[in-house]
Amino acid sequence: MPRELIAPGREQVAFREYESAALQPGEIRAKTLFGAAKTGSEMAAYKGYANSRGSYDEEYHIFRAERPMFRYPVGLGNTCVGEIIELGEGVTDLNLGQRVFHYGHFREEHVWLADEVRILPNGVSWKAAVCLDPTDFALGAVRDGHIRIGDAVAVFGMGAIGLIALQLAKLAGAYPVVAVDPLENRRAAAFECGADLVLDPTECDAGLEIKEVTDKRGADVCIEYSGSHLALQAALRGVAYNSVVVAGAWPGAYPAGLDLGAEAHFNQPRIVFSRSCSVPNPDYPNWDEPRLFDVAWRLLSNGSLNTEAVVQPVVGFEELLEEYPRIANDPGENVKLGVRF
Repeated sequence: MPRELIAPGREQVAFREYESAALQPGEIRAKTLFGAAKTGSEMAAYKGYANSRGSYDEEYHIFRAERPMFRYPVGLGNTCVGEIIELGEGVTDLNLGQRVFHYGHFREEHVWLADEVRILPNGVSWKAAVCLDPTDFALGAVRDGHIRIGDAVAVFGMGAIGLIALQLAKLAGAYPVVAVDPLENRRAAAFECGADLVLDPTECDAGLEIKEVTDKRGADVCIEYSGSHLALQAALRGVAYNSVVVAGAWPGAYPAGLDLGAEAHFNQPRIVFSRSCSVPNPDYPNWDEPRLFDVAWRLLSNGSLNTEAVVQPVVGFEELLEEYPRIANDPGENVKLGVRF
């Protein structure tokens, strides 16, 4: 029987066998070749911190603590690339042997709806495919921040979304683009992705450094994707007067320590919360998440974005019992965990 990676409980990992279901009309079966984790969101389930706020009530638009967001076991992994090995009835626009990708946990086989998968063209790296999700959110953050040619931009948190947001800001004509992260491996990745300046916030006053590199003005847009309250504080300190901080991370509840009576009060920045999958999109009806995905995939598949620096390390499926917990316990050794099956 095929296997999948799950969290049977908080901060636990295990392989579990599952039955390979018969195909229904319109479905395909794919043998998994590659996959990647979604570090930030998956940690909410793996580490369990999201359950304290409960789940989101779509009718009232509020979180209800009495309804847990996750119930263990939960699948681990975010996106997989596979080779089609079986076609369901009525599937005519896909062929056996084609490589396709879609959302899915780390499992050896996937059954997907044929009209929901994307084809991975010849010559396009699987790493581009598994970066579609972070690019969707990074693109939403860049658009929500209204970044324009010549804007100074600072991006906090050089995980997958931050590294893509950095590159999108460069493509939009921003200068300088400043990357901020305390981890050496992620600062190195930021340089690979084209950052004009990379800062270690544990070694400097990042907000002040951003002001100094922008002739005392500050960044026109700060994008916060680390999920750290210290990073949000530094973004409020480093953003220009009456300018924008885009809060895109999905953190647990922040501890005390945000000083909203300092720069946040005197300089009147606007905090814009960004989440590409919230409906409707801020620019609806002209923009929605399917359009964001289409633009993101065009930029990924035509080589406009560097994903080699983002998807690291790459490990074998059999190594996941040891390697997956490193996302939480040793972030200095990974950016976006990739998997070869």
